[in-house]
Amino acid sequence: MYRVLITGAIHPVGVERLRAEPDLEVDFRPDLPMPEILKIIRPFHCIVSRSETDVTRELIDAAAELKVIARAAVGVGNIDIPYATEKGILVLNTPGKNTNSAAELTVGLLLAVVRRITSADATMRAGGWDRHRFQGVELCGKTIGIIGLGNVGHRVARFCQGFDMRVLACDPYIPEETFARHRVERVDLEALIRQSDIVSVHVPKNGETTGMIGAAELARMKPGVVILNAARGGIIDEAALLAALRSGHVAGAGIDTFESEPPVDNPFAALPNVVLTPHIGASTEEAQLRVAECIAEQVPRALRGGIVDYPVNMPQVRMLEGDEAAAGIVLCEKLGAFASQFMHFTPERLTISLRGDLAGHDATLLRLAFLQGFLAPRLPYVSYVNADLRARSIGLEVAISDIPEDRGSRSAVTFVFTGRGERFTIGGVVFSGPHPRIALIDDFPFEVEPSGTFLAIRSEDRLGVVSGIAGVLDERGVLIQRFEFSHSSRLKQSMFLIRVGRKGLSDEVLEALRGRPHITLVRRIEL
Repeated sequence: MYRVLITGAIHPVGVERLRAEPDLEVDFRPDLPMPEILKIIRPFHCIVSRSETDVTRELIDAAAELKVIARAAVGVGNIDIPYATEKGILVLNTPGKNTNSAAELTVGLLLAVVRRITSADATMRAGGWDRHRFQGVELCGKTIGIIGLGNVGHRVARFCQGFDMRVLACDPYIPEETFARHRVERVDLEALIRQSDIVSVHVPKNGETTGMIGAAELARMKPGVVILNAARGGIIDEAALLAALRSGHVAGAGIDTFESEPPVDNPFAALPNVVLTPHIGASTEEAQLRVAECIAEQVPRALRGGIVDYPVNMPQVRMLEGDEAAAGIVLCEKLGAFASQFMHFTPERLTISLRGDLAGHDATLLRLAFLQGFLAPRLPYVSYVNADLRARSIGLEVAISDIPEDRGSRSAVTFVFTGRGERFTIGGVVFSGPHPRIALIDDFPFEVEPSGTFLAIRSEDRLGVVSGIAGVLDERGVLIQRFEFSHSSRLKQSMFLIRVGRKGLSDEVLEALRGRPHITLVRRIEL
């Protein structure tokens, strides 16, 4: 049973769908204070939050069973992602679910600023009537500069085109085709700043974007420019914007997000040319329903070890379709576990090659499965999330072989470790059915189902080796379930892969086998 703690006020539909999952136990406590969360978080496998809960190092350390951190929103700035990754905890979010709501709010702020709607409303409520005082400007023919042409930015562009506005955009990470599809002029940031009558930011807050619009940038904008921020507080320097508004260089602003939320003694509140909203870009019934539905779909999948659509701290991978591909993932993890228990040297490089139908799939998931199986016995907190990071931490370079795809052969995968003059190869094959099998161990061919407890034994080619092995196991009551043999003429050695019952396979049995003549290696393998 997986335990889920929800500390964000997500839509009731999401809560009910999670509670309907047979293997989930859901505790819904929106707005629970941090001290209370720290008291109860230890047994939970997942925490679902919005902006109410900062998922800090302290919280992660207190959550001994935590496997998934789910952000019921886009931004993840309140989550210690590097530490979650280090601990092997998956972080996921729900991008694109509030896109339209945030874009509509942006346009609402723009109209409220240029037509002075909120000031006119306040005057009417106070009994006033002054039509000339609230003269505004039209959007038709104006130029809007959009910084960030992602999910929200391109929607804002489309809405503004409906007002017959000229639309410029700056985004170095968006391809030219996207600009053309949305009929937006691509410019650099400097051109956007100088040419725009309205500047609207739609980028995430990170090291590159924090403070990207400061005093110098504001000074280069047209006199009378309008500024909009419905993205993240801190992208626009608030002190610089405040000064530009007071001087009149910036004619007005619409602000939904702030550097510190909620803002204390907010200086913008005293300015009549500023429209303020309390971070409500995603606060629509439709957006919250979409976010909750996404959480209800992603969280169970993540907890069960499946692939999620919106991982924040692991590679974006495609779901491998078909039973053979799914069996290949399981096989790769078993191969990694086998290699970890068998190898006697520290590898420096891992080369992966795929054949058959597996060669047509994204190798990312197969790689992560193998690395998790290989590293989990050696290092703490290994999962698909941090398997690549953990591999790099021990100096293991991972590469995909450029062997041409062979679609005519069976679905097969091979992993080759090298380092310090040593080499180890392990491979597997998925037969139709599907039936995954270990097919290669240290260059010895096999066909073995990858489950159970094994004795892996190497020996010189001598008479009496098999009877000696059988005698040791028989004397100590070790049941042989399956006995596999492989021979290498090149090495003049043999390898035995013996599946045994778990009972009785002690260290004493292993030492007795190692003491037999001609035996060069003995390993106990648990799969």
